[in-house]
Amino acid sequence: MEWRGRRQSDNVEDQRGSSMGGLGGGGFRIPMGGRGGGGLGIGGIVVLLIICWITGINPLTLLSGGDISGGSNGGYQQDAGRAPANDDTTAFVRTILADTEDTWQAIFQQNGGTYRDPKLVLFSGQVNSACGFASSATGPFYCPNDQKVYLDTDFFDQLSQKFKASGDFAEAYVVAHEVGHHVQNLLGILPKVNEQRQRMSEADSNKMSVRVELQADCFAGVWGKATDQKGILESGDLQEALNAAQQIGDDTLQKRSQGYVVPESFNHGTSAQRMTWFKRGFDSGDMKACDTFSGNV
Repeated sequence: MEWRGRRQSDNVEDQRGSSMGGLGGGGFRIPMGGRGGGGLGIGGIVVLLIICWITGINPLTLLSGGDISGGSNGGYQQDAGRAPANDDTTAFVRTILADTEDTWQAIFQQNGGTYRDPKLVLFSGQVNSACGFASSATGPFYCPNDQKVYLDTDFFDQLSQKFKASGDFAEAYVVAHEVGHHVQNLLGILPKVNEQRQRMSEADSNKMSVRVELQADCFAGVWGKATDQKGILESGDLQEALNAAQQIGDDTLQKRSQGYVVPESFNHGTSAQRMTWFKRGFDSGDMKACDTFSGNV
């Protein structure tokens, strides 16, 4: 992906080096998978996320008595403040965010709407958002309460090393997916979904969550198509994004973390579903092709 030398967004808040207490997480995120021995299983994480999204309460803090050490994040350690504000990764994130801004501003304008750019917060280790405290173990997430995307850039290292999904377009997909949630929020989809989920059973709420996540994947694909049309994608870039979508599917993550899958606990979609919907957005370049709420997904 030829991203260097392109416009960089000013809508980035660099909070790395800050010392924030507590863990938790709300909003909509890229899943990180299960923890090691003694940690929460995928089912427990699902329940906690549902509570976070619906109530805004931080259940991890409640369960831990408010004292979770930095060493209990599944081996994912962070040296706070070690990345300067002008490092290569920051430039990459600013560039990708700028490209999503250009893409969605044009799409919204074509459809008679106005796109409001989200903010993207870079953090180290843990962060305080309008959806509660979150740690690196939460993974990248979007908080609709403050319309911000939160990203610990060390997640890119984990994406490559732990999930075997390397490449700059794989990393760009992560950013574009979270921005896809912002698009959903502007369209009124997230508020409507959250209101509906409050009246649903856990199983039905999980199914609704899957539809939300797959649409964000599709929206990321729409952005990817627009980027491809600018002539900046290189050979193999599309496969990088598809591989990332495959590696973070619920079934793949559960097999990796616990050796078996629990379909009723899926809340992001299977690897096949995530790849399919990203590719649908990429092939069509049309957000109207991203209706995951009608029929089967």
